[in-house]
Amino acid sequence: MRLCGDASVLSPTLGLPPPSTSSQQSLESTLTRRKSVRNFKDDPLSLAEVSQLLWAAQGMTHDQEHRTSPSAGALYPLEIYFVAGDVHDLAAGVYRYRPDHHELETVIEGDRRSSLRNAALNQDFLQECPAVMVISAVYERTTWKYGKRGERYIYMEVGHVAQNVSLQAVSLNLGTVVVGAFDDERVREIVNMPDDEKPLCLMPLGKPVS
Repeated sequence: MRLCGDASVLSPTLGLPPPSTSSQQSLESTLTRRKSVRNFKDDPLSLAEVSQLLWAAQGMTHDQEHRTSPSAGALYPLEIYFVAGDVHDLAAGVYRYRPDHHELETVIEGDRRSSLRNAALNQDFLQECPAVMVISAVYERTTWKYGKRGERYIYMEVGHVAQNVSLQAVSLNLGTVVVGAFDDERVREIVNMPDDEKPLCLMPLGKPVS
């Protein structure tokens, strides 16, 4: 944890390992292997894997001004939450990803995977996977400029992020699936979203059962 001000007070942020920007796997290979995964091994994620997945979702690129997924007008309305249950060197809890510093900000302590499962029509894999990524949006960040049309741009952006995460998962020999069936208000409560945010999809993450 990062110390702030008085050295005895811990700031609720955790720096992540630097993401890798190269691998031995081609884009074509990851596209070929991509599939929806709903069965996960009982194996924890590493903090390096978490770092890579979050960077793929919304990480800063080489110019430190833009991100790994495109956004209309570079307005970036999306927020990424990480619901950790079984991750090495990361306590169970809900975290918000902060792209500007590539770090996690603690939102709530404790394992919330069971609650997410219940909010998502009892889809068991949301509790059985080691972690879940929750993608939400602050619509006003885009609609102030593009009006009602901006909502369409937000939905397009969620698709960009989900594909980034899906392909990054494949490259790490992990699996995921996009989940859209859930109670919006329950998910908002579970991850403690501000009133101006709306959850748009859930992505369980873990090692797939062969």
